Amino acid sequence: MYDYSPLWQTMREMGITTYRLIKEGIDKKTLSNLQHNKNVTVLTLEKLCTILNCSVENVVRIVPEEKGEEA
Repeated sequence: MYDYSPLWQTMREMGITTYRLIKEGIDKKTLSNLQHNKNVTVLTLEKLCTILNCSVENVVRIVPEEKGEEA
């Protein structure tokens, strides 16, 4: 499972809004996917890291799913 809470924390710390991400080329559908911890492309992760000037660990963390959970 993907957890994008590091992204929102990094954005708060840097004073960057979702409006800025949209202006930088991240579309609203992708933002919705991020808000709901859904899959995004590696290209999107790269764009976010470039916009925020950070590493991928500041954007996403992978949380192991418990056995028996569906993807």
